[in-house]
Amino acid sequence: MLFRSVILVLSSLTAYITAEQATFQLPRPAELSHESRILPASTSKELLSLHRKLVEIESISGNEDEVGHWLASYLESKDYTVELQEVRPKRFNVFAYKGKNRKTPILVSSHIDTISAFKVPPYWPYVYNKTSNIISGRGSVDAKASVAAQIIAVLSLEAAVAEKVSLLFVVDEERYGLGMQYFSDHAQHAYDAVIFGEPTEAKLVCGHKGILSFEVNVKGKAAHSGYPWLGVSANDALVEALEKLIQLRESLPWSAKYGNTTMNFGRIEGGLAANVVAESAMAKMAVRIAAGTPKVIEGLVINALKDVKAKVEDEGGALEINWTQEGYPPVNIDCDIKGFETITVNYGTDVPNLKGDHKRYLYGPGSIFVAHSAHETLKVEDLERAVKDFERLILATLK
Repeated sequence: MLFRSVILVLSSLTAYITAEQATFQLPRPAELSHESRILPASTSKELLSLHRKLVEIESISGNEDEVGHWLASYLESKDYTVELQEVRPKRFNVFAYKGKNRKTPILVSSHIDTISAFKVPPYWPYVYNKTSNIISGRGSVDAKASVAAQIIAVLSLEAAVAEKVSLLFVVDEERYGLGMQYFSDHAQHAYDAVIFGEPTEAKLVCGHKGILSFEVNVKGKAAHSGYPWLGVSANDALVEALEKLIQLRESLPWSAKYGNTTMNFGRIEGGLAANVVAESAMAKMAVRIAAGTPKVIEGLVINALKDVKAKVEDEGGALEINWTQEGYPPVNIDCDIKGFETITVNYGTDVPNLKGDHKRYLYGPGSIFVAHSAHETLKVEDLERAVKDFERLILATLK
Protein backbone atom coordinates (compact mmCIF):
# COMPACT_ATOMS: atom_id res chain seq x y z
CA MET A 1 0.00 0.00 0.00
CA LEU A 2 2.82 2.35 0.97
CA PHE A 3 4.66 1.56 -2.30
CA ARG A 4 1.52 2.31 -4.31
CA SER A 5 1.05 5.62 -2.49
CA VAL A 6 4.63 6.62 -3.25
CA ILE A 7 4.12 5.80 -6.92
CA LEU A 8 0.96 7.92 -7.02
CA VAL A 9 2.73 10.86 -5.34
CA LEU A 10 5.68 10.63 -7.73
CA SER A 11 3.33 10.44 -10.72
CA SER A 12 1.45 13.53 -9.54
CA LEU A 13 4.70 15.38 -8.87
CA THR A 14 6.03 14.50 -12.32
CA ALA A 15 2.82 15.76 -13.94
CA TYR A 16 3.06 18.98 -11.90
CA ILE A 17 6.70 19.57 -12.84
CA THR A 18 5.93 18.90 -16.50
CA ALA A 19 3.07 21.41 -16.36
CA GLU A 20 5.28 24.00 -14.68
CA GLN A 21 8.02 23.53 -17.27
CA ALA A 22 5.48 23.98 -20.02
CA THR A 23 4.43 27.27 -18.44
CA PHE A 24 7.91 28.73 -18.88
CA GLN A 25 8.62 27.38 -22.36
CA LEU A 26 8.40 29.87 -25.22
CA PRO A 27 5.33 29.13 -27.34
CA ARG A 28 5.93 27.48 -30.67
CA PRO A 29 4.86 29.75 -33.54
CA ALA A 30 1.49 28.82 -34.95
CA GLU A 31 1.37 27.46 -38.45
CA LEU A 32 0.96 30.20 -41.01
CA SER A 33 -2.43 29.34 -42.43
CA HIS A 34 -3.68 32.88 -42.96
CA GLU A 35 -6.36 33.40 -45.59
CA SER A 36 -5.36 36.54 -47.45
CA ARG A 37 -7.72 39.01 -49.06
CA ILE A 38 -4.85 41.06 -50.46
CA LEU A 39 -2.45 38.60 -52.09
CA PRO A 40 -2.87 35.27 -53.89
CA ALA A 41 -2.65 32.39 -51.43
CA SER A 42 0.71 31.16 -52.75
CA THR A 43 2.21 34.67 -52.59
CA SER A 44 0.94 35.23 -49.07
CA LYS A 45 2.41 31.92 -47.94
CA GLU A 46 5.78 32.75 -49.48
CA LEU A 47 5.77 36.20 -47.87
CA LEU A 48 4.93 34.94 -44.40
CA SER A 49 7.44 32.12 -44.63
CA LEU A 50 10.22 34.48 -45.73
CA HIS A 51 9.39 37.03 -43.04
CA ARG A 52 9.28 34.34 -40.36
CA LYS A 53 12.68 32.95 -41.29
CA LEU A 54 14.26 36.40 -41.32
CA VAL A 55 12.91 37.20 -37.85
CA GLU A 56 13.86 33.78 -36.46
CA ILE A 57 17.52 34.44 -37.30
CA GLU A 58 18.95 36.78 -34.66
CA SER A 59 20.82 39.64 -36.33
CA ILE A 60 21.57 42.25 -33.69
CA SER A 61 23.73 44.94 -35.30
CA GLY A 62 27.25 43.50 -35.50
CA ASN A 63 25.99 39.92 -35.84
CA GLU A 64 24.42 39.89 -39.31
CA ASP A 65 26.53 37.04 -40.75
CA GLU A 66 23.99 34.20 -40.46
CA VAL A 67 20.98 36.14 -41.74
CA GLY A 68 23.05 37.54 -44.61
CA HIS A 69 24.17 34.10 -45.77
CA TRP A 70 20.64 32.71 -45.49
CA LEU A 71 19.18 35.64 -47.43
CA ALA A 72 21.83 35.28 -50.15
CA SER A 73 20.95 31.60 -50.56
CA TYR A 74 17.25 32.42 -50.72
CA LEU A 75 17.74 35.00 -53.47
CA GLU A 76 20.01 32.64 -55.40
CA SER A 77 17.23 30.04 -55.26
CA LYS A 78 15.05 32.63 -56.99
CA ASP A 79 17.57 32.92 -59.86
CA TYR A 80 19.20 36.11 -58.63
CA THR A 81 22.87 36.91 -59.02
CA VAL A 82 24.08 37.74 -55.51
CA GLU A 83 27.13 39.71 -54.42
CA LEU A 84 28.29 39.74 -50.81
CA GLN A 85 29.96 43.07 -50.08
CA GLU A 86 32.20 42.74 -47.04
CA VAL A 87 31.88 45.87 -44.93
CA ARG A 88 33.69 44.45 -41.92
CA PRO A 89 34.82 40.88 -41.11
CA LYS A 90 31.71 38.66 -41.09
CA ARG A 91 29.54 41.68 -41.86
CA PHE A 92 28.43 42.10 -45.43
CA ASN A 93 25.74 43.70 -47.56
CA VAL A 94 23.61 41.48 -49.79
CA PHE A 95 23.33 42.94 -53.31
CA ALA A 96 21.21 41.06 -55.85
CA TYR A 97 20.03 41.48 -59.43
CA LYS A 98 18.75 39.41 -62.33
CA GLY A 99 21.29 37.82 -64.66
CA LYS A 100 24.29 40.03 -65.37
CA ASN A 101 22.39 43.30 -65.31
CA ARG A 102 23.73 44.87 -62.11
CA LYS A 103 23.30 48.42 -63.48
CA THR A 104 19.56 48.78 -63.10
CA PRO A 105 17.60 52.05 -63.06
CA ILE A 106 15.89 51.19 -59.74
CA LEU A 107 17.39 50.10 -56.41
CA VAL A 108 15.21 48.74 -53.60
CA SER A 109 16.88 48.66 -50.20
CA SER A 110 16.46 48.06 -46.49
CA HIS A 111 18.61 46.75 -43.62
CA ILE A 112 19.03 43.32 -42.04
CA ASP A 113 20.43 44.39 -38.66
CA THR A 114 18.24 44.94 -35.60
CA ILE A 115 18.73 46.57 -32.23
CA SER A 116 17.06 46.92 -28.84
CA ALA A 117 16.92 50.39 -27.32
CA PHE A 118 15.02 49.47 -24.17
CA LYS A 119 15.57 47.29 -21.10
CA VAL A 120 14.34 44.19 -22.88
CA PRO A 121 16.24 41.24 -24.37
CA PRO A 122 18.06 42.33 -27.54
CA TYR A 123 16.61 39.30 -29.33
CA TRP A 124 12.90 38.57 -29.09
CA PRO A 125 11.72 35.32 -30.75
CA TYR A 126 9.20 35.09 -33.55
CA VAL A 127 5.59 34.47 -32.51
CA TYR A 128 2.53 34.37 -34.75
CA ASN A 129 -0.88 34.81 -33.09
CA LYS A 130 -3.30 33.03 -35.38
CA THR A 131 -6.35 34.49 -33.63
CA SER A 132 -5.36 38.14 -34.00
CA ASN A 133 -3.20 37.71 -37.12
CA ILE A 134 -0.40 39.60 -35.40
CA ILE A 135 3.30 38.75 -35.71
CA SER A 136 5.81 39.73 -33.04
CA GLY A 137 9.55 39.39 -32.62
CA ARG A 138 12.73 41.42 -32.83
CA GLY A 139 12.96 42.90 -36.31
CA SER A 140 9.42 41.85 -37.22
CA VAL A 141 8.79 45.53 -37.98
CA ASP A 142 12.18 47.23 -38.16
CA ALA A 143 13.09 46.35 -40.75
CA LYS A 144 12.57 42.71 -41.73
CA ALA A 145 8.97 43.48 -42.65
CA SER A 146 10.29 45.83 -45.33
CA VAL A 147 12.93 43.31 -46.45
CA ALA A 148 10.37 40.53 -46.92
CA ALA A 149 7.76 42.76 -48.57
CA GLN A 150 10.31 44.27 -50.95
CA ILE A 151 11.58 40.88 -52.09
CA ILE A 152 8.11 39.43 -52.65
CA ALA A 153 7.06 42.60 -54.46
CA VAL A 154 9.97 42.31 -56.91
CA LEU A 155 9.40 38.56 -57.36
CA SER A 156 5.77 39.33 -58.23
CA LEU A 157 6.71 41.70 -61.06
CA GLU A 158 6.78 40.63 -64.67
CA ALA A 159 10.22 39.37 -65.69
CA ALA A 160 10.92 42.34 -67.97
CA VAL A 161 10.17 44.73 -65.11
CA ALA A 162 12.02 42.76 -62.42
CA GLU A 163 15.19 42.91 -64.51
CA LYS A 164 15.20 46.69 -64.02
CA VAL A 165 15.33 46.42 -60.23
CA SER A 166 18.29 45.60 -57.97
CA LEU A 167 17.99 44.63 -54.32
CA LEU A 168 20.31 45.82 -51.55
CA PHE A 169 20.13 44.75 -47.92
CA VAL A 170 22.72 46.41 -45.72
CA VAL A 171 24.29 45.93 -42.30
CA ASP A 172 24.84 48.45 -39.51
CA GLU A 173 21.97 50.82 -40.29
CA GLU A 174 20.96 50.80 -36.63
CA ARG A 175 24.36 52.07 -35.50
CA TYR A 176 26.57 54.05 -37.84
CA GLY A 177 25.29 53.31 -41.34
CA LEU A 178 28.51 51.57 -42.35
CA GLY A 179 26.79 49.23 -44.79
CA MET A 180 25.16 51.92 -46.91
CA GLN A 181 28.25 54.12 -46.70
CA TYR A 182 30.32 51.24 -48.06
CA PHE A 183 27.88 50.66 -50.90
CA SER A 184 27.85 54.37 -51.72
CA ASP A 185 31.64 54.61 -51.72
CA HIS A 186 31.99 51.60 -54.06
CA ALA A 187 29.00 52.21 -56.31
CA GLN A 188 29.85 52.12 -59.99
CA HIS A 189 26.44 53.17 -61.18
CA ALA A 190 23.97 56.04 -60.73
CA TYR A 191 20.36 55.02 -60.13
CA ASP A 192 17.29 56.84 -61.34
CA ALA A 193 15.46 56.11 -58.10
CA VAL A 194 16.05 54.31 -54.80
CA ILE A 195 13.22 52.97 -52.63
CA PHE A 196 14.19 52.62 -48.97
CA GLY A 197 12.29 50.44 -46.51
CA GLU A 198 11.64 51.52 -42.93
CA PRO A 199 8.52 51.46 -40.70
CA THR A 200 6.48 54.45 -41.92
CA GLU A 201 2.93 53.25 -41.16
CA ALA A 202 2.46 52.55 -44.89
CA LYS A 203 2.91 56.22 -45.75
CA LEU A 204 5.37 57.97 -48.04
CA VAL A 205 7.86 60.03 -46.08
CA CYS A 206 8.51 63.55 -47.40
CA GLY A 207 11.58 63.98 -45.22
CA HIS A 208 13.14 63.39 -41.84
CA LYS A 209 15.13 65.38 -39.30
CA GLY A 210 18.89 65.53 -39.36
CA ILE A 211 21.08 64.45 -36.48
CA LEU A 212 24.16 65.43 -34.55
CA SER A 213 25.60 63.41 -31.64
CA PHE A 214 28.17 64.61 -29.14
CA GLU A 215 29.65 63.99 -25.71
CA VAL A 216 30.60 66.39 -22.95
CA ASN A 217 33.57 65.04 -20.99
CA VAL A 218 34.70 66.73 -17.78
CA LYS A 219 37.98 66.09 -15.98
CA GLY A 220 38.18 67.20 -12.35
CA LYS A 221 40.33 66.38 -9.34
CA ALA A 222 39.43 63.69 -6.80
CA ALA A 223 39.34 64.48 -3.07
CA HIS A 224 37.68 63.31 0.14
CA SER A 225 34.10 64.58 0.28
CA GLY A 226 34.79 65.96 3.75
CA TYR A 227 37.29 68.37 2.16
CA PRO A 228 35.71 69.24 -1.21
CA TRP A 229 37.80 72.43 -1.58
CA LEU A 230 40.82 70.20 -2.14
CA GLY A 231 39.31 68.78 -5.33
CA VAL A 232 37.49 69.85 -8.48
CA SER A 233 34.10 68.21 -8.89
CA ALA A 234 33.57 66.97 -12.43
CA ASN A 235 29.94 66.23 -11.50
CA ASP A 236 29.32 69.85 -10.47
CA ALA A 237 30.78 71.10 -13.72
CA LEU A 238 28.71 68.63 -15.77
CA VAL A 239 25.52 69.69 -14.00
CA GLU A 240 26.29 73.32 -14.85
CA ALA A 241 26.94 72.34 -18.46
CA LEU A 242 23.66 70.44 -18.68
CA GLU A 243 21.80 73.43 -17.26
CA LYS A 244 23.23 75.59 -20.05
CA LEU A 245 22.17 73.00 -22.65
CA ILE A 246 18.64 72.85 -21.22
CA GLN A 247 18.44 76.60 -21.67
CA LEU A 248 19.79 76.23 -25.22
CA ARG A 249 16.98 73.80 -26.08
CA GLU A 250 14.51 76.68 -26.01
CA SER A 251 16.27 78.53 -28.83
CA LEU A 252 17.34 75.76 -31.18
CA PRO A 253 16.33 76.18 -34.86
CA TRP A 254 12.86 75.10 -35.98
CA SER A 255 11.00 74.76 -39.26
CA ALA A 256 7.39 74.55 -40.38
CA LYS A 257 8.07 71.17 -42.02
CA TYR A 258 9.89 69.36 -39.22
CA GLY A 259 8.92 71.31 -36.09
CA ASN A 260 11.42 71.90 -33.28
CA THR A 261 15.00 70.78 -33.10
CA THR A 262 15.26 68.58 -30.00
CA MET A 263 18.19 67.65 -27.78
CA ASN A 264 18.15 64.43 -25.77
CA PHE A 265 20.45 63.66 -22.84
CA GLY A 266 20.79 59.95 -23.52
CA ARG A 267 23.39 58.94 -20.94
CA ILE A 268 24.91 60.65 -17.92
CA GLU A 269 27.51 59.24 -15.56
CA GLY A 270 30.17 60.49 -13.20
CA GLY A 271 32.16 59.89 -10.04
CA LEU A 272 32.98 56.74 -8.09
CA ALA A 273 31.31 57.02 -4.67
CA ALA A 274 29.26 59.37 -2.53
CA ASN A 275 32.22 60.18 -0.29
CA VAL A 276 34.60 61.09 -3.13
CA VAL A 277 34.71 64.31 -5.12
CA ALA A 278 34.11 63.19 -8.71
CA GLU A 279 37.27 63.11 -10.82
CA SER A 280 35.43 62.54 -14.11
CA ALA A 281 31.95 62.85 -15.58
CA MET A 282 30.37 62.58 -19.01
CA ALA A 283 27.09 62.95 -20.86
CA LYS A 284 25.99 61.77 -24.30
CA MET A 285 23.56 63.81 -26.35
CA ALA A 286 21.65 63.44 -29.61
CA VAL A 287 20.23 66.43 -31.45
CA ARG A 288 17.44 65.89 -33.98
CA ILE A 289 17.85 68.80 -36.35
CA ALA A 290 14.72 70.45 -37.78
CA ALA A 291 16.50 73.36 -39.45
CA GLY A 292 20.06 74.48 -40.12
CA THR A 293 23.13 72.30 -40.31
CA PRO A 294 25.28 70.31 -37.86
CA LYS A 295 27.85 73.12 -37.99
CA VAL A 296 25.23 75.61 -36.86
CA ILE A 297 24.28 73.39 -33.93
CA GLU A 298 27.93 72.82 -33.04
CA GLY A 299 28.45 76.58 -32.85
CA LEU A 300 25.43 77.01 -30.57
CA VAL A 301 26.62 74.25 -28.23
CA ILE A 302 30.16 75.60 -28.04
CA ASN A 303 28.88 79.09 -27.27
CA ALA A 304 26.47 77.79 -24.61
CA LEU A 305 29.25 75.95 -22.77
CA LYS A 306 32.10 78.44 -23.10
CA ASP A 307 31.65 79.99 -19.63
CA VAL A 308 31.41 76.60 -17.90
CA LYS A 309 34.48 75.44 -19.79
CA ALA A 310 36.46 78.53 -18.74
CA LYS A 311 35.41 78.15 -15.09
CA VAL A 312 36.46 74.49 -14.94
CA GLU A 313 39.81 75.27 -16.52
CA ASP A 314 40.41 78.10 -14.03
CA GLU A 315 39.86 75.59 -11.22
CA GLY A 316 42.38 73.18 -12.71
CA GLY A 317 40.01 70.85 -14.54
CA ALA A 318 38.98 70.46 -18.18
CA LEU A 319 35.80 70.29 -20.26
CA GLU A 320 35.83 68.87 -23.77
CA ILE A 321 33.10 68.52 -26.37
CA ASN A 322 33.57 65.51 -28.64
CA TRP A 323 31.47 65.24 -31.80
CA THR A 324 30.86 61.51 -32.09
CA GLN A 325 29.64 61.50 -35.69
CA GLU A 326 29.66 63.82 -38.66
CA GLY A 327 25.90 64.31 -38.60
CA TYR A 328 23.68 65.67 -41.34
CA PRO A 329 20.97 68.33 -41.80
CA PRO A 330 17.26 67.62 -42.38
CA VAL A 331 16.76 65.19 -45.28
CA ASN A 332 14.13 66.07 -47.88
CA ILE A 333 12.70 62.97 -49.58
CA ASP A 334 10.55 62.60 -52.67
CA CYS A 335 6.86 61.90 -52.03
CA ASP A 336 5.33 62.75 -55.40
CA ILE A 337 3.65 59.41 -56.15
CA LYS A 338 -0.13 59.63 -56.04
CA GLY A 339 -2.27 57.37 -53.92
CA PHE A 340 -0.16 57.47 -50.74
CA GLU A 341 -0.63 59.40 -47.53
CA THR A 342 2.46 61.43 -46.65
CA ILE A 343 4.27 62.26 -43.41
CA THR A 344 7.59 63.49 -42.05
CA VAL A 345 9.46 61.52 -39.38
CA ASN A 346 11.92 62.35 -36.62
CA TYR A 347 14.22 59.34 -36.85
CA GLY A 348 17.30 58.85 -39.00
CA THR A 349 17.69 56.47 -41.95
CA ASP A 350 20.20 55.35 -44.55
CA VAL A 351 18.73 57.77 -47.11
CA PRO A 352 21.49 60.42 -46.72
CA ASN A 353 24.21 57.74 -46.68
CA LEU A 354 23.68 56.88 -50.35
CA LYS A 355 25.12 59.77 -52.34
CA GLY A 356 23.82 60.69 -55.77
CA ASP A 357 21.21 62.64 -57.70
CA HIS A 358 18.63 59.84 -57.72
CA LYS A 359 15.05 60.26 -56.59
CA ARG A 360 14.60 58.95 -53.06
CA TYR A 361 11.51 57.29 -51.62
CA LEU A 362 10.96 56.04 -48.07
CA TYR A 363 8.12 53.66 -47.22
CA GLY A 364 7.43 50.58 -45.14
CA PRO A 365 4.91 48.63 -43.06
CA GLY A 366 4.57 48.97 -39.29
CA SER A 367 5.17 51.78 -36.84
CA ILE A 368 8.43 53.18 -35.50
CA PHE A 369 6.70 53.50 -32.12
CA VAL A 370 6.99 49.73 -31.52
CA ALA A 371 10.42 49.26 -33.11
CA HIS A 372 13.23 48.10 -30.78
CA SER A 373 10.73 47.35 -28.01
CA ALA A 374 9.32 44.26 -26.26
CA HIS A 375 6.05 44.82 -28.09
CA GLU A 376 7.40 45.00 -31.65
CA THR A 377 4.39 43.71 -33.57
CA LEU A 378 2.91 43.80 -37.04
CA LYS A 379 -0.46 42.87 -38.53
CA VAL A 380 -0.29 40.29 -41.31
CA GLU A 381 -2.56 42.48 -43.42
CA ASP A 382 -0.11 45.39 -43.15
CA LEU A 383 2.74 43.16 -44.29
CA GLU A 384 0.74 41.95 -47.27
CA ARG A 385 -0.41 45.43 -48.20
CA ALA A 386 3.21 46.55 -48.22
CA VAL A 387 3.91 44.08 -51.04
CA LYS A 388 1.29 45.74 -53.23
CA ASP A 389 2.52 49.21 -52.25
CA PHE A 390 6.15 48.40 -53.06
CA GLU A 391 4.97 47.11 -56.45
CA ARG A 392 3.16 50.40 -57.03
CA LEU A 393 6.24 52.40 -56.06
CA ILE A 394 8.52 50.42 -58.37
CA LEU A 395 6.17 50.71 -61.33
CA ALA A 396 5.63 54.42 -60.72
CA THR A 397 9.35 55.15 -60.54
CA LEU A 398 9.97 53.24 -63.78
CA LYS A 399 7.53 55.53 -65.55
